Formats: sequence, structure tokens, C-alpha cells
Amino acid sequence: MKNTLHHQIEKANSTDYDEIVEVWEASVRATHDFLSEKDIQYFRPLIRSEYLKTVDLFCIRSEQGRIEGFLGTSEDKIEMLFLRPEARGKGIGKALLQYAIHNLTITKVDVNEQNGQAVGFYEHLGFRVVSRSELDGTGKPYPILGMQLAGY
Repeated sequence: MKNTLHHQIEKANSTDYDEIVEVWEASVRATHDFLSEKDIQYFRPLIRSEYLKTVDLFCIRSEQGRIEGFLGTSEDKIEMLFLRPEARGKGIGKALLQYAIHNLTITKVDVNEQNGQAVGFYEHLGFRVVSRSELDGTGKPYPILGMQLAGY
């Protein structure tokens, strides 16, 4: 556990999956306006039953113990970083990203091109676009930007 920007970051585990999916869905509904309801319903069970098992999960909790944001990493890449909508603008995303860079040697992230707020967030914190794919990882027509930390 490491305290970054006064936010306590802790490892999450399978007992947190339901709450993590809740955070994911709230975040996606607030930031991914290009996704249809059908898409959200398609991804939700995959997140819960498959994707979360494939990453190392970290989270920041409120004083009441509620997960405010989470980070999923694999090797040198951020696979997911989502915040509750009401937790945005409080340094939680930045704390999770800096933790990933400094403690987990993360240098890469893929971002939906249509999620301009996320693209701007990563650019502001030192990432640059290095590749683009017309399709997401499931073959859906949502372009993905491969971003890498400048200098790597």
C-alpha cells in the first residue's frame, strides 16, 4: 500500500469485483457517450467474469470504504482505469496513474479515441499517441489509440 497525493492505494481482489463493475458502469455511462446501451450490456458481464481476472487490480476507497476509482494493469500496460463520476476532479485518477507509472513500471495504455476526456487526461500526464486501430479488442468499430509515456 502506498499513499499517493493523500490517496491510499490498495490491492483489490475478487471480493471487490461487484463494486468494481458498478464503478466501471457508472464511469462508462458518464464518459463513453459513443457506446449504446446494448454495448454496455454486452461488456458488463465480460468485465465481471473475464477481464478483471486478467489484470492486477488496485483501488482507492473513500473514508467510508467505497471504491472511488480502480486501476487494472498487465505487464507494462494500463488495461483499465475508471472512476465514479462524482470522484472525478479530485486527483484520484492522477494518483492511480502515477502509482502505475512509479510503482508498476507502466508505460502504455489503450484509449477509446472517442473518449476525448481520457485522451486529454493521458496526454496531460505525459502520454503520446503512438498507434491507432479502427476496431476495439472485440472487433467493434470503436477506434483505439495506443498511447505511450513520452521517453519510452
